Amino acid sequence: MRKFKAYAIPFVGLKEGQHRFDYEIDNAFFDLFDFQEFNTSDVKVDLEFTKKSNMLELEFDFTGTVNINCDVSLEPYDQPIDNHLSLVVKFGEDYNDDNEELLVLPHGEHEVEVQQYIYEGIVLALPAKRIHPGVEDGSIKSDILEKLEELKPKSASEEKEEDTDPRWDKLKELLNE
Repeated sequence: MRKFKAYAIPFVGLKEGQHRFDYEIDNAFFDLFDFQEFNTSDVKVDLEFTKKSNMLELEFDFTGTVNINCDVSLEPYDQPIDNHLSLVVKFGEDYNDDNEELLVLPHGEHEVEVQQYIYEGIVLALPAKRIHPGVEDGSIKSDILEKLEELKPKSASEEKEEDTDPRWDKLKELLNE
């Protein structure tokens, strides 16, 4: 039995026009991809599937949250997901998915699998650097943040004040005269 059967849309029996598919995505979906970065996930995917005589148009809308760990403090937090993805499916001689917005299926195909596009739409909606909102506004307290603050490099003015030797200060006064 195929593990992604629920994400295959058989378009052969569908009438021309618009069709809607809704998916509730949780960690079980990401387990199918061996993706373990989310503590929890709750994302709703609304797929508007338009069948035309010579092609298919798919519009994905992603909304929800994933619970991930902050890159700075390692504290878990809910990251909102809000993304949109468009895909055009055409038919040709060979399978081709080189273009991210265009999928070419062989003429004999009878279904389109959307699990990879759902996966990418959610993962690519995440920011490159995941920072807990409490880190940015200073409301979160963490041992890691305290240690980072302690080890933070000193500014140039702080270093000058600490590293000056009183003997050199007297010599500098001679230069100024």
